[in-house]
Amino acid sequence: MKKKEKEVKKNLSLGELRAEIVKLREKQFRMQFKHRVTPLQNALELRTIRRDIARLETFARRHEIKTAGATK
Repeated sequence: MKKKEKEVKKNLSLGELRAEIVKLREKQFRMQFKHRVTPLQNALELRTIRRDIARLETFARRHEIKTAGATK
C-alpha cells in the first residue's frame, strides 16, 4: 500500500473500512485457493494482502477507540 493510498484509507469511515477488509479477505481466499491448485506467478502478493488487511484492521480499531473516547 503506497503512502498516499494509506492516508486515504486511514480517513475512511468505520463502515467503509469494514467493507474494504471484507473485499480483501475474499481476494485473499481466492488467491490462496488458486495458489494451492497451481502456484501463483507472484506468491508475495499473498503477504501483501495479509499485511493490508492487518493495516486496515488497525485503522478500524483506532477509529473505534477514538469514537469511544469521544463519547465518554
